[in-house]
Amino acid sequence: MISYKTPGHITCKTIELSDKLNFPMHLIEGGTFDMGGDKYSSEKPIDEVSVPDFYLCPFQVTQEIYEFIMGKNPSYFKGENRPVETVSWDDTKEFIRKLNEKTKELNIGEFRLPTEAKWEYAAKGGKGKYVHGYKYSGSDDLKQVGWYRENSGRETKPVGLLLPNELGLYDMSGNVWEWCEDDWHRSYKMASDDGSAWIDTPDRGGLRVLRGGGYFDLAVRCRPADRGTYSPDDRNDFIGFRVACSPPV
Repeated sequence: MISYKTPGHITCKTIELSDKLNFPMHLIEGGTFDMGGDKYSSEKPIDEVSVPDFYLCPFQVTQEIYEFIMGKNPSYFKGENRPVETVSWDDTKEFIRKLNEKTKELNIGEFRLPTEAKWEYAAKGGKGKYVHGYKYSGSDDLKQVGWYRENSGRETKPVGLLLPNELGLYDMSGNVWEWCEDDWHRSYKMASDDGSAWIDTPDRGGLRVLRGGGYFDLAVRCRPADRGTYSPDDRNDFIGFRVACSPPV
């Protein structure tokens, strides 16, 4: 189990899965931010987006937690505190369904994948006096906050070893790519401005969104604005996820 200290300015709830296994959820205070970047067409146009309050796990889902919920560990790079990988978007939805069943009495809210807007807002540090506008999530020096091609040795690392960002979130840049709830779109044209997931209806699109970059990527792919995409049934050893939830009403 991961041991760490919650930053003093962060409200945190601890989710007790068992006597020996728990994980934190940080309250991310909502706000308005400029979503997008100026590197690739998929990051444009930059637009103002407002997101509500939500909770986000400061760590990518670890193999220990995934195995406790799912009864198996599909990861290529084994280690209980390493992020689970080789999981599809579909796999994450089944994990979240089972997690919600186990925690429905805890009054934390319903777990889900973060929307793309909420993920980027959190990666960029949210709002307030702690936000610095860093190039990566938490620093202008990626080696301080992220595992990528130059420092990872081409493998995943246990979560939480490097510095967190302003919201106490670890590995938002690098280590493994993270699934988001949204369907993939080539740009932000016609995207909503309320932080909700952009989902094609009545039938969902054929691709889903990935965020954050991975252990084998160049630094440019680990920026908070960078985006990736895969089919919802694809599994690779560079793809994992973290969980979000809305505050209970």
